[in-house]
Amino acid sequence: MTRIVFTEAGSDPGDLFPFTLTRKAQDIRLGIFTIRQKWEQYLGLSSFDTPGANKADPQRALPEGLSGKEMICLVRCNSLPPNNIAGKIRKLRPGEALSLPGEAPFLHYLSVEQFRNERALLPAKVHTTDETKVLQFPWEIFTLNRWALKQDFGFIRKKRKRISVSRTNKVINDKNVFLEKGCSIEHCTINATEGPVYIAKNALVMEGSMLRGPVSIGEGAVVKMGTRIYGATTIGPFCTVGGEIKNSVIFSYSNKAHDGYLGDSVIGEWCNLGAGTSNSNIKNSASEIKVHTPFGNKAVGNKCGLLMGDYSRSAINTSFNTGTVVGTCANVFGTGLTPRYIPSFSWGIDGTRYRYEKAIEHVGNWKALKQQILTTNEASLLESIYHYH
Repeated sequence: MTRIVFTEAGSDPGDLFPFTLTRKAQDIRLGIFTIRQKWEQYLGLSSFDTPGANKADPQRALPEGLSGKEMICLVRCNSLPPNNIAGKIRKLRPGEALSLPGEAPFLHYLSVEQFRNERALLPAKVHTTDETKVLQFPWEIFTLNRWALKQDFGFIRKKRKRISVSRTNKVINDKNVFLEKGCSIEHCTINATEGPVYIAKNALVMEGSMLRGPVSIGEGAVVKMGTRIYGATTIGPFCTVGGEIKNSVIFSYSNKAHDGYLGDSVIGEWCNLGAGTSNSNIKNSASEIKVHTPFGNKAVGNKCGLLMGDYSRSAINTSFNTGTVVGTCANVFGTGLTPRYIPSFSWGIDGTRYRYEKAIEHVGNWKALKQQILTTNEASLLESIYHYH
């Protein structure tokens, strides 16, 4: 049996702040799937994480219960596979690796016994490929999303069955539209000329909505009446969206349910954007945007909107500045444009701290609205973020 084992060796998940405050890099969503789901589904294998993320000595960080003869694909946690990756791995011999041109390997194929050898990460042979992508910074979640959507759509089209689009809809390029059984879409416009459109089971797209691919609407998501969604956009499972959305990724269980603009942005899980909330994605000068990172501001080009961590929310009519970063569990409100960086557990935009007990209570309330509960592990993680970030 072969298993996938994710490692942080060769990557720095801290560069993907604020989204790696609450998840491992391999659990970031872009395209239709998370990175973990891509590897599991493309290869048809289960995955594990290296305990403790021991980057200094990854040979000693295998999950328990693996025998010495079992084969593993040791995968860098921030690598995005093409949907034909299985064929490339089948050509590898034990002890060989795959890499991008001029870079360290992103995948080692080896036995557990080889892995435990101190020379395991010095492969006998390295095969290069230019089809894999590496996710290094949070804004790349939306810049790579068009590529990721097309890769995931290609996999789904081969592996799953689609249903016909109802005749009440106006469809352009039907062959690039994939609807799963159980979804509902009537009296809408779908244009899949520039990229595929995927609508998962139990998703509801209400009347008058316009989708321009590439677009993915996840399981159980709701697209409200008259919503305009431009590619390349991912609406994750159990999200509710409305208004105008362009080139953005919303992970899961989050809401942008009303009018307002969201563009060139990434929204984490369990977020809520109040009615009328909009973001700027380009400066009035059209000049380069600098985005906050834990290691200083970094230039990202001339298009970047909102990067919002999990459990954060905005009040009605909030205006997010160009290239704004919001940490975890922030309650954003105030007049005028927001600051470019709003730390975790902020109460408003003036530097006031969200009381931890109230923050946890409010997160629990939001989760209850979608018939979910705040788990002990989630609360413990949020407490750690509160004290150390």
